[in-house]
Amino acid sequence: MNRFTTGIAAAIAFTVPILIAQDPNMPRPAPTNAADPNQWLEDVGGARSLAWVKERNADSQKELASSDEFRALNERILSILDSTARIPYVGKQGPLWYYNLWQDAKNPRGIWRRTSQDEYMRESPTWDLVLDLDALGKAEKENWVWHGATFLRPDCRRCLISLSRGGADASVTREFDVVTKQFVKDGFELPEAKSTVAWRDQDSVFVATDFGPGSMTSSGYPRVVKVWQRGTPLAAAKTVAEGQESDVFLSASRDRTKGFERDIVYRGITFFTNEVFLLRDGKQVKIDKPDSANANFHREWLLVELRDDWAVGGRTYAAGSLLAAKVDAFLAGERTFDVLFEPTERSSLAGFSPTRNHVLLNVLDNVRNRVSVLTHDGKEWKQEPLPGLPEFGTISASAVDDEDGDDYFLTITDYLTPTSLWMGTIGSGKPTKVKSLPAFFDAGGLEVTQREATSKDGTRIPYFLVGRKGLVRNGENPTLLYGYGGFEVSMTPGYSAGVGSAWLEKGGVYAVANIRGGGEFGPKWHQAALKANRIKCYEDFAAVAEDLIAQKVTSTRHLGIQGGSNGGLLMGNMLVMYPHLFEAVVCQVPLLDMLRYHKLLAGASWMGEYGNPDLPEEAQWLQRYSPYHNVKADVKYPKVLFTTSTRDDRVHPGHARKMMARMMEQKHDVLYYENIEGGHGGAADNKQAAFMSALSWTFLWKNLK
Repeated sequence: MNRFTTGIAAAIAFTVPILIAQDPNMPRPAPTNAADPNQWLEDVGGARSLAWVKERNADSQKELASSDEFRALNERILSILDSTARIPYVGKQGPLWYYNLWQDAKNPRGIWRRTSQDEYMRESPTWDLVLDLDALGKAEKENWVWHGATFLRPDCRRCLISLSRGGADASVTREFDVVTKQFVKDGFELPEAKSTVAWRDQDSVFVATDFGPGSMTSSGYPRVVKVWQRGTPLAAAKTVAEGQESDVFLSASRDRTKGFERDIVYRGITFFTNEVFLLRDGKQVKIDKPDSANANFHREWLLVELRDDWAVGGRTYAAGSLLAAKVDAFLAGERTFDVLFEPTERSSLAGFSPTRNHVLLNVLDNVRNRVSVLTHDGKEWKQEPLPGLPEFGTISASAVDDEDGDDYFLTITDYLTPTSLWMGTIGSGKPTKVKSLPAFFDAGGLEVTQREATSKDGTRIPYFLVGRKGLVRNGENPTLLYGYGGFEVSMTPGYSAGVGSAWLEKGGVYAVANIRGGGEFGPKWHQAALKANRIKCYEDFAAVAEDLIAQKVTSTRHLGIQGGSNGGLLMGNMLVMYPHLFEAVVCQVPLLDMLRYHKLLAGASWMGEYGNPDLPEEAQWLQRYSPYHNVKADVKYPKVLFTTSTRDDRVHPGHARKMMARMMEQKHDVLYYENIEGGHGGAADNKQAAFMSALSWTFLWKNLK
């Protein structure tokens, strides 16, 4: 997917993740429900709820955060997060500047800065400060968290900056001038909301926000897009497109590529279905494609990414394929496509990124990345491997500037090799290493292996295992198994200084499961665990756990699991379905009440993944994997640590709160910590992130060693 269609989708997803923000300090009457005595905990900022949270936090801090070992671990993780040796990732804006947001001990909320390409290639670049978030927050008495900037091309002097209070998804938007380094007086400005704003030209923007009653979807996102002219009130903006209340969201943007300018409307019908329109002469021209497919525009090309098989033009194209057609020919009715990628049983499309004259194609081959270059020579597409890439590891490839040239960035990482950033130009040989992390932990004597477990229905489930070479298989190795299993998100190898310093160095074993529901083997791997088939991802995860035990890598006494968001739902179900397999569970920013999730914040947007609790036949399977409704007083469960954030306006903190309350009532061994800031990521700055991480690692080591 490209920059025209992915912004809001990323914002509403979990990885990573448009209603008026919920202010946790705003008093509200506590809800009551005889069938759910804990529903009052859904009152996010209520005095009673927050008092309960503070009690739970105090209990967890007393048990986990009072030792010298915890303090030392917390300091080490914080030093890693604040390290000046981290890679300053950049994005090119305009002809000269590469921008970066940098956070460290001196700048906890961050400084937004820029440098030139030549300077960036140096070991210690000189940076030009553009905006100091900490100073801004202090001056305005706000806890601002950076949410990004959208530039007006081609000169990129003006941008729309989004700032969040405390890390919530909702943000304010303000126009900023990067030359004067000041917010523009009487410029475009939006109040706090889950808005999307895109430049149309220097004096107008497309805006989707909360325009008042009837302007939002049932998922809590905008369903109306308007054009807002400079110097006029927002109320005077003119509607250009409307979606349905039952949709997930609606947004619009302008492709400003010279010679290929086009206005695009994107209607998210469900999380996995959409419609795309071009605005021409005030009318919407619908792109003829399956609703489950993603359509992207690049210069003269229409690129279509399929989730389902598509029979068109006398041919059937396989789900998971990437197709290309000339935009003008397509709009004229031609339905002939070039196949840029077609999946196999164990390969899938990991992503693609067009440069000016090429397309970088990224493929997962048995959960290992392979990157190649596609070039149209005027008659057909040619494919060549991108030179200089490692055999093992996770590789992400992206164009530096898809309008201006064929430069690209590569990020290369694996579990034991520090992440590195490379830069190259297609057709100019191997890329050059630009930056690299230092070795934040001692990886000597460690190795990575890829294994397979067999799920209940016979499906082979790959997983990665990181541990000591020659690991003694006596069943006594403290082992952490991590998983996600949803939304077509792939779990690929990555360097984690936290895992390395807090777990692997101490002798722990780390495993990552590539279960169904993810995207490791394309859309069909994801669809195999949708809705009524959700149980498959839980059976897969259990199969990996059972394999670790059968191979005597570990045993139930020393096996722990961890996951967040949709992975938190995974953790909740492993807890209630397979309590005999695990000793400890870390469940982060989770969904847990699957009969009310669609009524809480952005929950309705995920019914395409889970199902609709208001339909009796779907409520049946949802209740089957609703941990909140399946936890029992007479079952012995593993020890659990729930973590969440008050300012998470994506997955409601009420899920974790209510599950904690119910398990406390049933006298189970549970701990809970809720960060007052942080949004869906759980932390608003490095200090908070280090503390939350140290809590989890301390809990795991204490219970699994």
